[in-house]
This record gives sequence, C-alpha cells and structure tokens, in this order.
Amino acid sequence: MSIEIRRPVTPKEWENYYDMRYNVLRKPLNQPLGSERNDGDLSGRHFALYDNQILRAIARLDSAGEGISQVRFVAVHPDSQGKGYGRLIMEAVEGSSIKSGNRKMILHARDYALDFYVRLGYNKIEKSYKLYDVLQHYLMEKIY
Repeated sequence: MSIEIRRPVTPKEWENYYDMRYNVLRKPLNQPLGSERNDGDLSGRHFALYDNQILRAIARLDSAGEGISQVRFVAVHPDSQGKGYGRLIMEAVEGSSIKSGNRKMILHARDYALDFYVRLGYNKIEKSYKLYDVLQHYLMEKIY
C-alpha cells in the first residue's frame, strides 16, 4: 500500500476528483452533473487520497470563521469503503486545519455517516438541513 494525500494537480486528476464527488455525493440523489461544484472550490483546500496512484477518497477544507474550519464534500469511492481511507483523509484534513491555527472543525454529516464521525471524535450538535429535500444532515463539531 502506497498512500499519498495531496491536492489534485493534473487536469486528469481534477477530472477524477470532481467525477468522484459527483458519482458518490450527487448522482445517487438524482442531481445533474455540475451540482458537485460550487464557488467554494476556488478558495477551499482540496485533498485527494491516492493508493498506488488510484484515487480512493476526497475532501475539501474551508474556513468557517476565526479559528474554525469546515470540512465538506468528503467522499470515499464505493469500492474502497470500509478500508480506512475515510479516516486517513479526515486525519489529513484535520492536521491541515490545526497547522493553520484552527481549534475547531465543523461539518454537516449525512444521516448515514453520523457514526463514522462520532468514531472520529465529532459531537452531534443539531439537525441542520435536508439536502435536496431528501437527505437529512446534522451539524457536528470537534474541538482540538
């Protein structure tokens, strides 16, 4: 296993990054291509986990105020779930947040991902929003 976590660089890496974001997070909700992107992509820090040069997981880190980061668009390829890639990419994102001087991470977890984030030390705060009126999300936070 040769794992590397970094920002996508080449046009093909960026294409694969956004394809994973779409296929894992938007297509199952019957959303159109393009719905996986937003204005935050210009300012966010992008993370891609490669195992033997194959993209396995992605995430984006945003600023959410003084001393606070927000992780968004966390996705693990369906064939790679349950193998620790989600934990690894979250550890990389959290490490980057801490290195930037932040002391708190927030996220809006899908209802089916709550247990994953609780295992990583996040606390559920409250129901936040229902994505596309179908998928309940919950505000969670972790204080470093």
